[in-house]
Amino acid sequence: MAKNEQRTAKHAKSLNIALQGGGSHGAFTWGVLDRIFEDGRIWIEAISGTSAGAMNAVVAAQGMYDGGGAGARAELERFWRAVSKSGENSPIRRNAIDKLHGNWSLDMSPGYVWMDMLSRIASPYDTNPLRINPLRALVEEFIDFQKVRDCADMPIFISATNVETGRVRIFQREEITVDVVMASACLPSVFHAVEIDGIPYWDGGFMGNPVLSPFIDQSPSSDIAIVQINPVERKGTPRTARDIQNRVNEITFNASLLKELRTIELVDRLLETGRLSGNEFRRMNVHIIEATEAMNNLGASSKMNSEWDFLVHLKDIGRAAAAQWIERHFNDIGERSTVDLRAMVDDFGSNAKR
Repeated sequence: MAKNEQRTAKHAKSLNIALQGGGSHGAFTWGVLDRIFEDGRIWIEAISGTSAGAMNAVVAAQGMYDGGGAGARAELERFWRAVSKSGENSPIRRNAIDKLHGNWSLDMSPGYVWMDMLSRIASPYDTNPLRINPLRALVEEFIDFQKVRDCADMPIFISATNVETGRVRIFQREEITVDVVMASACLPSVFHAVEIDGIPYWDGGFMGNPVLSPFIDQSPSSDIAIVQINPVERKGTPRTARDIQNRVNEITFNASLLKELRTIELVDRLLETGRLSGNEFRRMNVHIIEATEAMNNLGASSKMNSEWDFLVHLKDIGRAAAAQWIERHFNDIGERSTVDLRAMVDDFGSNAKR
């Protein structure tokens, strides 16, 4: 926790937290983390994050370095307030009708429609030759990356996609810089690729949203809690071009996660049947914190909505989801998975939770 703080008796359980990306929907994750830190009984052994999840991870680490769980909560709120503040003058905002009807979508925002159309026909190398990225300036100003690297009590793993090889690169806490975070959040239709040591990187969501493998090798905890923003399952067939593209993105960004979950499920099954040795492999307990109905009802364009009321709305949903999960499954941590992995990875079954 804070600087040299050691795990205390009040932390009855420990787990690893895996944070998905999702633009402004990352405020849902803010709410989840806020509730876990507030509860105080769960020690976070390590965090894996992608895109907005990576930002939540480094902000939490900075806060933990200064003030433990309370510090993490304070820094997360300060960060999301800064995100909202930076978007106040953006042309990508809800119109009056959407505000009147309480619709958080930006589908009818002229600024969003123009940006969406432009991103489909022109490269950011054509439309933004000066590499202007207000989010980078915000992250660079807000986060003290030396504190993040010095937060030795909590390993952090951030994923980005190597443009040249198509493979995931996992950056560990000691390597994390503003470039690493921005690489993890680099949507290629919007931003220039981020070069690190001469290698171009795009959003980590393509190949690790988020990555789970470091927990298996580098964390003492055998529990992984995935904070899920992007739905694995969405009923019905999308009909509009925008809905089709949104579902394609969801499937693409969940593919790597499902692959890792499939591997964990296979290892667990082989351990159960004695075909793998417990001396070389260990069983992992998997949990998912989500709010499927509330999040699925939000349109993809709302991931660009940075209004403070919307971010607080998402935070509240995240806090409620985490509170419900803690109440139902606190005693399961360290004992069992609360997700039926076989059902989830075989057919995306909606009855995957036990």
